[in-house]
Amino acid sequence: MAIKFQYNKTSLTNLGKQLKIRQNALPTLKNKESALRISVIAAKAEAGKYAEELENKLREYDYLAALWNEFEPGLIRISDVVLETVKVAGVKCPQLTDIKYELQPFNAFLKPAWFADGVQILKDLTFIGLQSEVAAERRRILEFNRKKTTQKVNLYEKVQIPGYKEAIRKIKRYMEDEENLSKASSKIVKTRHAAEEEEEV
Repeated sequence: MAIKFQYNKTSLTNLGKQLKIRQNALPTLKNKESALRISVIAAKAEAGKYAEELENKLREYDYLAALWNEFEPGLIRISDVVLETVKVAGVKCPQLTDIKYELQPFNAFLKPAWFADGVQILKDLTFIGLQSEVAAERRRILEFNRKKTTQKVNLYEKVQIPGYKEAIRKIKRYMEDEENLSKASSKIVKTRHAAEEEEEV
């Protein structure tokens, strides 16, 4: 990325300000990047933990597989999933707070005795499953933001800061050369005037 500048003091001042902004922002960005990196690892572990927990629960209820044929599919359904937004390393992420269920009334005397337990099992499984989904989404959001922050760190560190330093160096060198030329030309003019004055005398 070429940094546009002019060979004057205004441009030099502006470039100096831009350089300072980036140099001051870089440590903060690096800290954010490492915090996001740690958060991504934690979110990945959390999502894996919930996925494993769900798998274990499903295996635990394998012995009920034949009974689920008797269970009425419309007996319980999710009416609402309550999510809240939390900040993880400065990034807004979803967090599951509650699941609201709609339970159809059923006669406990006419239905099998395990129906009440079946309802609770389904609640447990859906809660773990949704926790797993939310944790996976949180990991995805954090990973996306980590990549963006890493790109910005690289942009500042490897492109913009060296670019601004180089531009400032070029302007300073140009201005020094101009000053030296100006001094040299004024010396030449003075010498000529002195020589002309001597000739006139």
